[in-house]
Amino acid sequence: MTTLWIVVAVVAAYLIGSLSFAVIISKSMGLDDPRSYGSGNPGATNVLRSGNKKAAVLTLVFDAVKGLLPVLLVQLFGDRIGFGEGTAALVGLAAFLGHLWPVFFRFQGGKGVATAAGVLLGFNVWLGLATLVVWGLVAYGSRYSSLAALVAAVAAPAIQTIVWGPSTATLAIVVMCLLLIWRHGANISKLMKGTESRIGQKAPAPPVAEAAKAATPRPAKAGKPPRGTRQNRKQTH
Repeated sequence: MTTLWIVVAVVAAYLIGSLSFAVIISKSMGLDDPRSYGSGNPGATNVLRSGNKKAAVLTLVFDAVKGLLPVLLVQLFGDRIGFGEGTAALVGLAAFLGHLWPVFFRFQGGKGVATAAGVLLGFNVWLGLATLVVWGLVAYGSRYSSLAALVAAVAAPAIQTIVWGPSTATLAIVVMCLLLIWRHGANISKLMKGTESRIGQKAPAPPVAEAAKAATPRPAKAGKPPRGTRQNRKQTH
């Protein structure tokens, strides 16, 4: 019976993680779908490129909460039905996977930075805060959200192992961080080329709009009539 409840909890966590709040909040506020501009990533950093800070903050908070909530629920009420630390690790990982491959959005999800932070806060609040501090320092110094996420992804399992030692949650943390690094493959390439967008940089105009603007014919300048026409007028008069 406990195994069945574990499966239910993991599936529920995945479904919660599948709620793409970048898309939900953007649509509710009348903004463009974040998958249609900037990096195309449905996450808080890309929503910020729309110029709407409120939408970006809400996306960040709700993406973190959907990672935190399943872990927190298991830790608070799991003992009653036999859930242990392993179950908490599974539901945290399931919520993270839901964000990466959301069933409600054709499995086109984000990179998982905020959701991973929420999961870490659920596992160990001090680990989560320490990882957020690493992210914040790198983001503040470099203005690159992707670079901050990559450094934090490396730091999280290292901090967990050095400070608290290996645990059941450590494996889930390592898997999340490896997936997070993998999802940032394109960003790594841009960072190396020096073409990565910085935090707060607005998204460029859509290519379709630029093409339409370029294709719009310019009004012809008023010039002198052709020479033959002027000669005809002189002969008429």
